[in-house]
Amino acid sequence: MRNIAAKITGIAYRPLLCRKLEIYDISQLDIALRKSGSFLLKSDKNEFAISWWVSAKRTRSYPYARVYDTLFFTGKKITIIPVFKDEGAGGDRDFLQWDTVSLMSLLGVYVIPAYYVDATINPRFSDKITDQSFDYDYLSAKINELAGYQSDALHWNILQTEQIAELSKKAATAYEIIAAKTGVAVHSATGIEKRIEELLKGKNSFMNYSRTLAQRAQHSESQTQHKKEKLCGTKGMITIKNYLGGNYYFTADEINIKRGQVFIVEGKHTTNNQLPALEDIKDGLLKMIIFSNLLNLSLNGKKMKSIAVLKLTSKRKLLISKLSAKQMEILSILKKEAKENGFEVDI
Repeated sequence: MRNIAAKITGIAYRPLLCRKLEIYDISQLDIALRKSGSFLLKSDKNEFAISWWVSAKRTRSYPYARVYDTLFFTGKKITIIPVFKDEGAGGDRDFLQWDTVSLMSLLGVYVIPAYYVDATINPRFSDKITDQSFDYDYLSAKINELAGYQSDALHWNILQTEQIAELSKKAATAYEIIAAKTGVAVHSATGIEKRIEELLKGKNSFMNYSRTLAQRAQHSESQTQHKKEKLCGTKGMITIKNYLGGNYYFTADEINIKRGQVFIVEGKHTTNNQLPALEDIKDGLLKMIIFSNLLNLSLNGKKMKSIAVLKLTSKRKLLISKLSAKQMEILSILKKEAKENGFEVDI
C-alpha cells in the first residue's frame, strides 16, 4: 500500500465547467431545493450560491458536483448538509462528519447543518422512506443570519459544529414523527442517543469521533478493487493536513511513479457511454482542486513532487467522431481547466 502525506494551506483554482445556476428568491427556497442541487438565492440585497446534500455521505447523489457548480461565484457560497439522514429501517443512516465540514471550510464554503422534518413512504420498498424535506423556516433563518455575518467560512463552520448535538436531537424527534406518520420504522434510537452524548462534549469530541470513522472508510476504500474500471496503478491512501492541524482522508484510485514524480489519479468510468457523466467529471474535479494544491508531499516517508490526474475511462472505445457536440464542448473546457490549474486529464 502506498501512503501519501501532504499539507494544504490554501486553494488556488479557477473552475470553468460550472453550469449556469437558476435564480430564486428566498421565499421560493422550498421550490429551489426540490428543483435543483445548486442555485442562486436572493435575500433582500444579498445573493448566495447554494448547494445541498441529499445525505451527509459524500458518495451519494454527487454532492461534490453540486458544490463545484457554486465555486465560480464571488459572493458567499453555502452548502446545506443534513446532520444525519435515516432512510428507514430497510435503508441507510448516514451522519455528518467533521472532515466534510473542514473540507468545505478549505473551499471557502459556509456550511448550514440541517435536518429533515417530513418524508413519504418509498413506493418501491415498504421499509424505506423517500422525498425527505428540510425545515425551511430554520434554513431561511440561517441564510438571513449569514447575510450579516462578516467573518470567513472557517469561523462560521466551527460555530455551527457546536450546534450539531441540538440539531441531531431535533432530527431524531422528527424521524419519530415521520415513522408514526408513514408507518415505516426507522433505525434504533440507541445509536443516535449515544452519538448525541458524544456531540454534547463539544467540537473536539465530534472531530475525533469523525476522524476515527473517516480513517476506517479510507482503509476500506483502499482495499476495494473496481474491476470494471480501467485502472492500472496501485491504490493509495492520502492524508492531508491543513494549517490548523485538521486532517482529510482520501483514497487515490491510482498512485503511479514516473520520472521521479508521484501521479495521483482520480478515475471516473462509464460502461455504456463514450465519456463518464458530467456529474462524475465534476466530482473528480473537486478532487483535482484538492490534489493540485498539495504541499510538502511525501510518499511512504520520502519527499516527492506530485501531479494530479483526472482519468476518464469507458468500456467502449473512444471515437471522437461518435462524440456529441455537447461532449466535445465538455472535453474542450475540461482540457482548458486542467491547463489553467496545473493538473492533467487522461482519457
